[in-house]
Amino acid sequence: MALPPRPGDQLASATSSTRVIVIRAPAGMAGRIECGGTPMVPARDAPAGRPDDEPSGTLIGKRYVDAADTLELLCTASGAGLLTYGGQPLQIKAPKALPASD
Repeated sequence: MALPPRPGDQLASATSSTRVIVIRAPAGMAGRIECGGTPMVPARDAPAGRPDDEPSGTLIGKRYVDAADTLELLCTASGAGLLTYGGQPLQIKAPKALPASD
């Protein structure tokens, strides 16, 4: 990508059906967001006719974060391939516990 992604940007994998929305991105982002080792592209520039693949890498509705918790992506379409940022795998964000009610 030429410009670093901003919150609200929609990205798509060039090799699978994975799509994400950027929820949070660090200022001055240095690394690339990749899926399955291939840089993600703006969703509007994604190639048409990608084969439907087994959703074994990303899961729809899950939020993915980097180790420093500065980048957050929301998966809007499942697909093959793992999400990475700067060569490091992104992890599924743990849900926040709700307060107990009596």
